[in-house]
Amino acid sequence: MTSELTQKLKLQKIFSIAIIIMGISLLSYMVVVEDEPGAIPLLMVVMGTGWYFITRSRIKSLHR
Repeated sequence: MTSELTQKLKLQKIFSIAIIIMGISLLSYMVVVEDEPGAIPLLMVVMGTGWYFITRSRIKSLHR
């Protein structure tokens, strides 16, 4: 049971990192092309970072 949960949490950690990377790349694209950051890329970075830290704390709490 815990190994299955750990696998799911590791997958969520990878997805959150992917969302952060996509948000940063989209943010840099919008700054270069449109000269202003958009709300969606900023939201992607903030939400991805929050999701990453929550998942990381859940993984640490499982290993205690």
